[in-house]
Amino acid sequence: MLVADAEAALAYYRDVLGFVVLHDQTADGYRYLHIGLPGRTGPTGRPTAGLWLMPATTALERELIGRQCGGRPLLVLYTDDVGRTGTHLRARGVRVWNERVGDAGRSLHFADLYGNVIVAAQLPRS
Repeated sequence: MLVADAEAALAYYRDVLGFVVLHDQTADGYRYLHIGLPGRTGPTGRPTAGLWLMPATTALERELIGRQCGGRPLLVLYTDDVGRTGTHLRARGVRVWNERVGDAGRSLHFADLYGNVIVAAQLPRS
């Protein structure tokens, strides 16, 4: 994901959403910063998914920050309690909207620090 400031993006995803650093290395003047959700590992103990925070380096990349998916959701994060997640996000000043409850579960939309849309979803209990 293109970001304007890797440290600011890391702080948001770590401190607000609970992501952890999976890989952080600088080589040839470029920082490779990979984050993921804690406890999400496969059988080998390695992460199953992650997100690269990549500083935009060109004018075109800077224009894409916050709208890389054209206003559609960038991520869906699953939670056991959408209500608690919404309360947590609002307490940290995050804009939350489009809260839904239905047969398919519960969900809400929120924006990251750049305006990327993220969905928090709670699957129905079986």
